Amino acid sequence: MSHLRNPLAVARGLGAAKDGVHHWWLQRVTAVALALLSPWFVYTLVSLVGADYQAVRLTLAQPVTASLLAIYVGALFWHAQLGLQVVIEDYVHTRWLEIALQLVVRFACLFAAVLAFIAIGRIVFTA
Repeated sequence: MSHLRNPLAVARGLGAAKDGVHHWWLQRVTAVALALLSPWFVYTLVSLVGADYQAVRLTLAQPVTASLLAIYVGALFWHAQLGLQVVIEDYVHTRWLEIALQLVVRFACLFAAVLAFIAIGRIVFTA
Protein backbone atom coordinates (compact mmCIF):
# COMPACT_ATOMS: atom_id res chain seq x y z
CA MET A 1 0.00 0.00 0.00
CA SER A 2 2.98 2.32 0.48
CA HIS A 3 3.31 2.62 -3.30
CA LEU A 4 0.15 4.78 -3.23
CA ARG A 5 1.75 7.39 -0.97
CA ASN A 6 3.31 10.53 -2.27
CA PRO A 7 7.11 10.01 -2.53
CA LEU A 8 7.71 13.31 -0.71
CA ALA A 9 5.55 12.14 2.21
CA VAL A 10 7.52 8.88 2.32
CA ALA A 11 10.81 10.81 2.34
CA ARG A 12 9.66 13.09 5.15
CA GLY A 13 8.28 10.20 7.19
CA LEU A 14 4.81 11.71 7.36
CA GLY A 15 1.81 9.46 7.84
CA ALA A 16 -1.83 10.11 7.10
CA ALA A 17 -2.11 12.66 9.91
CA LYS A 18 1.10 14.41 8.75
CA ASP A 19 2.57 14.51 12.24
CA GLY A 20 3.27 10.93 13.34
CA VAL A 21 7.02 11.32 13.70
CA HIS A 22 6.60 14.60 15.57
CA HIS A 23 4.12 12.99 17.98
CA TRP A 24 6.47 10.02 18.47
CA TRP A 25 9.42 12.31 19.24
CA LEU A 26 7.40 14.44 21.68
CA GLN A 27 6.35 11.33 23.54
CA ARG A 28 9.97 10.14 23.77
CA VAL A 29 11.27 13.56 24.86
CA THR A 30 8.67 13.85 27.62
CA ALA A 31 9.43 10.25 28.68
CA VAL A 32 13.14 11.07 29.00
CA ALA A 33 12.32 14.23 30.97
CA LEU A 34 10.11 12.20 33.30
CA ALA A 35 12.74 9.47 33.65
CA LEU A 36 15.32 12.07 34.68
CA LEU A 37 13.06 14.15 36.92
CA SER A 38 11.06 11.39 38.65
CA PRO A 39 13.94 10.27 40.92
CA TRP A 40 14.55 13.90 41.88
CA PHE A 41 10.83 14.36 42.59
CA VAL A 42 10.62 11.21 44.74
CA TYR A 43 13.82 12.19 46.60
CA THR A 44 12.40 15.65 47.28
CA LEU A 45 9.12 14.22 48.57
CA VAL A 46 10.88 11.67 50.78
CA SER A 47 13.23 14.32 52.16
CA LEU A 48 10.20 16.40 53.20
CA VAL A 49 8.49 13.60 55.13
CA GLY A 50 7.96 14.82 58.66
CA ALA A 51 8.84 18.42 57.82
CA ASP A 52 6.53 21.16 59.00
CA TYR A 53 4.43 23.28 56.67
CA GLN A 54 6.86 26.22 56.59
CA ALA A 55 9.87 24.01 55.80
CA VAL A 56 8.01 22.42 52.89
CA ARG A 57 6.99 25.83 51.53
CA LEU A 58 10.52 27.20 51.81
CA THR A 59 12.00 24.14 50.10
CA LEU A 60 9.52 24.24 47.21
CA ALA A 61 9.90 28.01 46.84
CA GLN A 62 13.60 27.76 46.01
CA PRO A 63 14.07 28.84 42.37
CA VAL A 64 15.76 25.64 41.18
CA THR A 65 13.26 23.40 42.97
CA ALA A 66 10.26 25.37 41.71
CA SER A 67 11.63 25.39 38.16
CA LEU A 68 12.29 21.64 38.16
CA LEU A 69 8.84 21.04 39.65
CA ALA A 70 7.20 23.15 36.91
CA ILE A 71 9.13 21.28 34.20
CA TYR A 72 8.15 17.97 35.80
CA VAL A 73 4.47 18.92 35.92
CA GLY A 74 4.52 20.17 32.32
CA ALA A 75 6.22 17.02 31.05
CA LEU A 76 3.92 14.80 33.12
CA PHE A 77 0.66 16.19 31.79
CA TRP A 78 1.96 16.55 28.22
CA HIS A 79 3.16 12.94 28.25
CA ALA A 80 -0.16 11.78 29.70
CA GLN A 81 -2.12 13.63 27.02
CA LEU A 82 0.05 12.19 24.23
CA GLY A 83 -0.24 8.66 25.57
CA LEU A 84 -3.99 8.82 26.09
CA GLN A 85 -4.38 10.27 22.60
CA VAL A 86 -2.73 7.18 21.13
CA VAL A 87 -4.86 4.84 23.23
CA ILE A 88 -8.05 6.59 22.13
CA GLU A 89 -6.99 6.60 18.47
CA ASP A 90 -6.19 2.88 18.62
CA TYR A 91 -9.14 1.55 20.59
CA VAL A 92 -12.12 3.89 20.13
CA HIS A 93 -13.72 3.27 16.76
CA THR A 94 -16.83 5.45 17.00
CA ARG A 95 -15.82 8.77 15.46
CA TRP A 96 -17.95 11.09 17.62
CA LEU A 97 -16.86 9.29 20.80
CA GLU A 98 -13.21 9.46 19.76
CA ILE A 99 -13.45 13.21 19.19
CA ALA A 100 -15.31 13.73 22.47
CA LEU A 101 -12.75 11.70 24.43
CA GLN A 102 -9.83 13.50 22.76
CA LEU A 103 -11.34 16.83 23.81
CA VAL A 104 -11.99 15.65 27.37
CA VAL A 105 -8.42 14.35 27.72
CA ARG A 106 -6.87 17.53 26.29
CA PHE A 107 -8.93 19.85 28.47
CA ALA A 108 -8.45 17.70 31.59
CA CYS A 109 -4.65 17.63 31.13
CA LEU A 110 -4.55 21.35 30.38
CA PHE A 111 -6.76 22.14 33.37
CA ALA A 112 -4.68 19.99 35.73
CA ALA A 113 -1.41 21.49 34.44
CA VAL A 114 -2.70 25.05 34.84
CA LEU A 115 -3.86 24.28 38.39
CA ALA A 116 -0.44 22.81 39.20
CA PHE A 117 1.38 25.84 37.74
CA ILE A 118 -0.85 28.19 39.75
CA ALA A 119 -0.14 26.20 42.92
CA ILE A 120 3.60 26.30 42.26
CA GLY A 121 3.36 30.04 41.61
CA ARG A 122 1.46 30.62 44.84
CA ILE A 123 4.05 28.67 46.80
CA VAL A 124 6.94 30.56 45.19
CA PHE A 125 5.48 34.05 45.46
CA THR A 126 3.97 33.78 48.94
CA ALA A 127 6.71 31.86 50.78
